[in-house]
Amino acid sequence: MANSALLRFLFVSAVFHKGLNSVIQAQRNVAAAVGEQACLNCLLIQTKEVLQVTWQKILPEGERTVATDNLHFGQRVDPYFSGKVEFRDAGLQNTSILIREVTEQDEGYYRCMFNTYPDGALTATICLNVHELHEPVLHVRESNSSEEVVVSCSATGRPAPTVTITLPHQDLNFFHNTSVSVRNNNNTVTVTKTAVLSRRHGNSTQVMCTVGAPMAFTKRCLR
Repeated sequence: MANSALLRFLFVSAVFHKGLNSVIQAQRNVAAAVGEQACLNCLLIQTKEVLQVTWQKILPEGERTVATDNLHFGQRVDPYFSGKVEFRDAGLQNTSILIREVTEQDEGYYRCMFNTYPDGALTATICLNVHELHEPVLHVRESNSSEEVVVSCSATGRPAPTVTITLPHQDLNFFHNTSVSVRNNNNTVTVTKTAVLSRRHGNSTQVMCTVGAPMAFTKRCLR
């Protein structure tokens, strides 16, 4: 996309899992932008004898081991995830993995599993959501009417971004305001907002386009 820059953001919310997993403090939802790092963490809030910690990715066909940390053999990352995943914390009570340069393929559910004695396996599940938001592109063009100009602003993201065109001066208004969304082959959505402004306000009127997305900060473009 021409003149676009990827907006990066990272949002993490921490919760306590219920039931048996109340002994684990874990991040239930992690959201990261494409190209950023994502850190998944699980903490045993009760001291236990941990023999091994296993990180898995939950796939439709079953679980796939991402990494293990064994009491006797140490840390090991599955060769499939080598260079992509690494341990962040060294310890069997507090375990974290770092996923580098996240992509859409990294999205999904991950499980941390503490194999303890004598309690057995204690698990918690984390959902990683990958988001994408590009900088808005603002255009101003002539209308069929000499008394009007057409202002359009487009932005692409996943999930679909919100696009808003505003006039900083409160005494100015648009005649028409329409929005069109197009889903792209890479699962992103391009939203284009179009508005018509009267020329009677002069040629120096400032127009603002604001783009936002869930759990993302907004990006503004002025003309």
